Amino acid sequence: MEYPEELRYSKEHEWVRVEGNRAIIGITDYAQDALGDVVYVQLPDAGLEVIANASIAEIESTKSVSEVYAPVTGTVVETNSTLDDAPEQLNTDPYGAGWIFVVELAEPAQVNGLLDAAAYRAFLEE
Repeated sequence: MEYPEELRYSKEHEWVRVEGNRAIIGITDYAQDALGDVVYVQLPDAGLEVIANASIAEIESTKSVSEVYAPVTGTVVETNSTLDDAPEQLNTDPYGAGWIFVVELAEPAQVNGLLDAAAYRAFLEE
């Protein structure tokens, strides 16, 4: 399993890539593997105000339906509409083409409370 060092991670298995005052968010390699083949992604609406740890989206796979939680507080400014036609990108490229949404951060320092790659790997081993 892959966990890029430059990302931050939540205990709910989302990853965060910070670019300026924005956070690009997706699910981890661990999460996509546990889900199995993804067949549908319910994306959040642009403009939606989100609060850290609140459910914001849903992923349907051949095994189950799972919630996606916002790891940070802010406003959704963009969603990955390519997932409408190609939800399998969550499986094939979870840290690239499989990103889910972008949040304008309300509190940029909040990202510091997320796990780094080493802490996320340790969490998974517990």
